[in-house]
Amino acid sequence: MGYFDIQVNGYGGVDYNQDDLSAEDLHRSCQHLRADGVTGILATIVTEAPDKMIGRLQRLVALREADPLVREMIAGLHVEGPFLSPKDGFRGAHPADAICHADENLAARLLEAGAGLIRIFTLAPEHDADYRVTRFLKKEGVVIAAGHTDATLDNLRAAIDSGLTMMTHLGNGCPMVQHRHDNIVQRALSLRKHLWLSFIADGVHIPYPALRNYLDLAGEKALVTTDAMAAAGLGPGTHRISRWTVLVKEDLAAWAPDGSHLLGSAMSMPRVVQNLEREVGLSSEKIKALTTDTPRQAIGIPS
Repeated sequence: MGYFDIQVNGYGGVDYNQDDLSAEDLHRSCQHLRADGVTGILATIVTEAPDKMIGRLQRLVALREADPLVREMIAGLHVEGPFLSPKDGFRGAHPADAICHADENLAARLLEAGAGLIRIFTLAPEHDADYRVTRFLKKEGVVIAAGHTDATLDNLRAAIDSGLTMMTHLGNGCPMVQHRHDNIVQRALSLRKHLWLSFIADGVHIPYPALRNYLDLAGEKALVTTDAMAAAGLGPGTHRISRWTVLVKEDLAAWAPDGSHLLGSAMSMPRVVQNLEREVGLSSEKIKALTTDTPRQAIGIPS
């Protein structure tokens, strides 16, 4: 059984969030993933105007249906947004003009566009009034994750009571400057018995000493994702992706060409394994759990 990645925005030079995604490009991307030892992913659609998100979900569903390799590789979909925190730092790279409060009608439209394939829906619990969308998604059998959020401890506890079961890329989607102790990372870790906690293991989004601490605390509730964008799998260098130019450094973090800010991860799962072994000092058994077994368990897919 190969790696399973719950959050992949693109791979091998192919952006899953482009309106004109072609069958050929998606097939090629899945070939690249399989060559890197990945046997399943959740293709991730991120915050945009509702009609664009819906169109992209529908396109992925149609392309997947028509291609056996794509069906094999894309086990489902992950919707990240648009119900996120609009605050700078917390919203990360998600466009502020497309972020909105949780809305059950829009959530239903997104689920309909996903045609039963949406496995994870990431939202900010503090922007889900009375946790109505969380309860709706739970009823529909979707895993609800908190991400790009500044939810209070009370928010998180109430969301858990309503169906929240996961944190999306914990340690990211939060500002560099925040309260030393009362922050979203500490709040989530304090509720680790109730939540699956996902982490990006590139040493940039989370420095390795902190990552080791988080993994130790999370224990069997921890899993690793690449949160890969389209430059993933291409290696270091300057890559042209759709209308963006991306600088990928030796650590496989993706940066704006001037190095001013991160544009995501260009990590591959083989590199994640190398990082976890060499930099974090984990056993092969623990690495397999983080990259293969626990991600499947968290979304209810048999290992």
